[in-house]
Amino acid sequence: MKALIHVNGQLKIDEMEEPIASIGEVVVTLHAAGMNRRDIKIPERRGDMKEPLILGSDGAGVIESLGEGVDSWEIGDEVIINPSLRWFGKSAAPPEGFDILGMPDHGTFAERIVISAEQIEKKPANLSMEEASVLSLAALTGYRALFTQGELKKGDTVFIPGAGSGVATYLIQFAKNAGARVIVSSRVEEKRKKALELGADVAIDTNGDWTEVLADETIDLVIESIGKATFNRSLDVLKPGGRIVVFGATTEDVIELDLRKFFYGQYQLFGSTMGSREELREMLEHVEEYGIKPVIDKIYRLEDGLEAFRDLENSEQFGKLVLRIKE
Repeated sequence: MKALIHVNGQLKIDEMEEPIASIGEVVVTLHAAGMNRRDIKIPERRGDMKEPLILGSDGAGVIESLGEGVDSWEIGDEVIINPSLRWFGKSAAPPEGFDILGMPDHGTFAERIVISAEQIEKKPANLSMEEASVLSLAALTGYRALFTQGELKKGDTVFIPGAGSGVATYLIQFAKNAGARVIVSSRVEEKRKKALELGADVAIDTNGDWTEVLADETIDLVIESIGKATFNRSLDVLKPGGRIVVFGATTEDVIELDLRKFFYGQYQLFGSTMGSREELREMLEHVEEYGIKPVIDKIYRLEDGLEAFRDLENSEQFGKLVLRIKE
């Protein structure tokens, strides 16, 4: 089968062995796969490893075959892949044995995938395969950060730096559905306009003076994913006693933090990553209840996956990038 792999330090489209379902597993014919920033970091982490790895964490498709003991699914069922491996119940942190699909396990940038039947969910009926393929990782990450860790409630004001990311597009919609006021930032005017169209109440220039522009706002919660470039600026606009949730660091990981300022402000800092199956199912119910549509910037063929990687690295998109695998 055709797949986008990393091998010997290179990304390439190549042939891989057809997967076979063992006990408790299913083989899914993938129609589409969603791309995430995680995908461009994995080649850096693998270096020159000789063992080929199929990249990709998100995907949607149709069950092709069932392994022994799988009786909760049928061949032909339309499903999405849950990339949060072996994390089933909601908990303060991932359990031992947790991994994210796409390393070390083979991922979704391929014509088929074999995976535990516990790691698939029914595809939302209101979504196309392409839309469903970008749902799991980003939307689950945003849902846990916003509701489980951030404890967002009706009437809160949430600030989301980096309006164009896939997670941010979900955060905007989730927060508005919950009755919150939403403020975002972006360096790009077009992204600010699109964020407002998506439901954000205020969109500010990342390069501006946040404390001045937001002086009249009371920000209860910040959802941070950019890292060193914005963390302390985000803290500057958070109300005393407010909450800041960090789920990523697209700029440098290490920051300097004024501890005296932090404890005088009585701020609350929470880390977050992915989420449990329980939260994924809550998120899927939310998506169906409110008719949420994932924001897709561009769709590529699997054969054009290397171009998609270059575009993802440039961070010019608003929303998600998709690999279409099956027409």
